[in-house]
Amino acid sequence: MARHILVVHSNAVAGREDEYNDWYSNRHLDDLRALPGVVSARRLKLAGRQMRTQSPFKYLALYEIEADDVNAVIDELYARIGTERMPRSEALADDVAAVLWEVI
Repeated sequence: MARHILVVHSNAVAGREDEYNDWYSNRHLDDLRALPGVVSARRLKLAGRQMRTQSPFKYLALYEIEADDVNAVIDELYARIGTERMPRSEALADDVAAVLWEVI
């Protein structure tokens, strides 16, 4: 079974960070974990001290996917985004970067 990591960088809308964090931690992670093939999900916050590069993103989410057909998992994710099964918070800023990595 193929293993992948979905890496998502995001920010909160200015002034709505508490709402964003509540939605992400208490709703969105569970919505992602409910996708067939997603075996883990966790969030991270940018540390105050950085090595060299500054990130334009304050938050990172890592989703581990195990599936024979990762395209089916991603297709299902897109089908659910913005629906009752996976509502999008208005506190989530539009500048989201999502990258899928294959484990080697």
